[in-house]
Amino acid sequence: MKQDMIKKGLNLIENAGLVIILIATLVAITQEVWVIIQAREVRLSDLLLLFIFLEVVALVGIYYESHRLPVRYPLYIAIIALARYIILDSKDLVPWGLVAVSVTILVLTISVFLLRIGHSRFPYKEGD
Repeated sequence: MKQDMIKKGLNLIENAGLVIILIATLVAITQEVWVIIQAREVRLSDLLLLFIFLEVVALVGIYYESHRLPVRYPLYIAIIALARYIILDSKDLVPWGLVAVSVTILVLTISVFLLRIGHSRFPYKEGD
């Protein structure tokens, strides 16, 4: 009985956190779209930022449905964020900084590739 109450309480806190993250992300999307409308132009950096927001929304949806946090989605978000960083700050980056960020993107991409291979060869069993 007490464990059921604790589980329900934790589930309520988890769902409230997901709703807060979702609302904050939707507000951020709205703000970014408003900036695009006011500027009357869409830049690549704006699109990449919107992709980051959409990945967060997808991550919330997947976590809500499955109660699991897929590792690939935060990796996708990191790759897009680093690509956006290169686009926005490439003129201010020293050459080694650009190489470091590029290598980081490569490592994250290889990680996603290996995770996908691992999931296809060793899929999760129900209840894992």
